[in-house]
Amino acid sequence: MQRIAESELIINSRGAIYHLDLRPEELAQTIITVGDPDRVSQVSRYFDSIETKCQHREFVTHTGRVGNKRISVVSTGIGPDNIDIVLNELDALVNIDFGTRQVKPTLTALDIIRVGTSGSLQADIPVDSFVASTHGLGLDNLLNYYRLEHNEGESQLLQSFITQTQLHAQISHPYISLASGHLLKNFVDGFHQGITVTCPGFYGPQGRVLRLGIRNPELIDRLTQFNFGPYRITNFEMETSAIYGLGKLLGHHCLSLSAIVANRIAKDFSSDAASTIDRLIQKTLETISAS
Repeated sequence: MQRIAESELIINSRGAIYHLDLRPEELAQTIITVGDPDRVSQVSRYFDSIETKCQHREFVTHTGRVGNKRISVVSTGIGPDNIDIVLNELDALVNIDFGTRQVKPTLTALDIIRVGTSGSLQADIPVDSFVASTHGLGLDNLLNYYRLEHNEGESQLLQSFITQTQLHAQISHPYISLASGHLLKNFVDGFHQGITVTCPGFYGPQGRVLRLGIRNPELIDRLTQFNFGPYRITNFEMETSAIYGLGKLLGHHCLSLSAIVANRIAKDFSSDAASTIDRLIQKTLETISAS
């Protein structure tokens, strides 16, 4: 089996992977990802015990237990470029032998659940509600650097999406990946479900206009109006498609849960977003600790 070079897999002086600064034994097989480093402690305060705390740059990890369930909460920072780092390094921690620098003969599948914030694209999904993403549809191009293949149904959905939204190749070549069914089935009650679109930015890529004009000013309306059979777009944010796409390729189980803090149709923003996020954190921990 081929050895992975030092330049490709960077391990620091304490035997931890470079960006996350984690050793393999410091990571649980059930992982919650959050964008905001400060949100890690907001999750881990509900742990019954904490065994590990690590921080390097924006990447903060707390590993502990809720009941008998061992859980790590990891901050990713914002955006698909950071997800590229985090997903690849989480996988390396469980599926590459750091001593031999070789891929292990038996691979481990992680449960990875994103708990984040998002903007609703449907009038009937109000602020302070929750969305569980059935699909991640990427406008960020990250997975176009990898060998992600779509089946016929996915290809038809994407072609319909391009046609209806009038996206041009100079902006994006979209891709799509599914949530993990074995995780999604646990997040039905109290959750809206639908396609989550992932954008490579917060302003122009999400149709916000401050001082700069944008190339596709009708994007919000076209995302809202998109339909393909039973599917519609419920919300958008900046990480889900990258998590789903990389998770699929690496063999991990991934799910994205969003607290809706803005409704782009009603032009509302939550008056108490912190409380909404906290409710989602508690609901997530209760669900995964019981499984």
